[in-house]
Amino acid sequence: MWSPYDEGPRSRRPLIIAAGGLAVLVAGGIGLAMLANSEDSPSAAAGSPTAAPTNAAAPADPGGEYGFTESRTTDPHALTLNEIFKKRKFRAGGQNYLMTVRRSDKKCKDAAVGSTLQKALTSGKCTQLLRASFKDSSGKIVGTLGVANLNTTSSAAKVVKATRGKSLDNYLKVLPGKDETTKWLGVQGEAVAGGWRHGHYAILVYFKYKDGHKPSESEAKKLNAAAFAVADATVTPALESRALTGRRP
Repeated sequence: MWSPYDEGPRSRRPLIIAAGGLAVLVAGGIGLAMLANSEDSPSAAAGSPTAAPTNAAAPADPGGEYGFTESRTTDPHALTLNEIFKKRKFRAGGQNYLMTVRRSDKKCKDAAVGSTLQKALTSGKCTQLLRASFKDSSGKIVGTLGVANLNTTSSAAKVVKATRGKSLDNYLKVLPGKDETTKWLGVQGEAVAGGWRHGHYAILVYFKYKDGHKPSESEAKKLNAAAFAVADATVTPALESRALTGRRP
């Protein structure tokens, strides 16, 4: 497990590496190659804390693995696009990236593909799913990153679980840009996709090569690295701040 700030376990996520011989799904005109299955953070196996009653006052120090972001009760403020997707240009993981489009959906299932994932979002009382799409400086790697706002960390874990499995038919809906590069997100091809949780948030990713070719094992690792780098430069700092303070950054 890995934390971008070495502050503790709140940023734990599975190191998911796509293996060779990627499985392919063609659904809705998009070919999808899923990230290899892996375990979520240790807290998933141990069980998640029960959400406090909605009318309870937020404690000064909620404790727990994810601090204030253990549930929406102690982290009640809605996310904003400027909070998590403010930077249009940035450098991360040794590469330069450009955000080309962003969007916020209140009907979370509208930003997801697959009935299992859509049901997990609905049962977890998802109130918003924010997405943005990015391209690297070479113009070869493109991807969409999304954050779903669930009621508890347990619900977030169920959403992440829904993106895994042998069926390969539940994933974040891509958000094509109007530029000449990220518009290819909506074109048939293979990709790595999956997610991890950060408290009551589910972070979902879909990254591919622009031309949609089947990535080799080393290329799949580059796609994973790009997804994690983009998340660490955009979403992770905002969620870390919320976990520590219970407020928007």
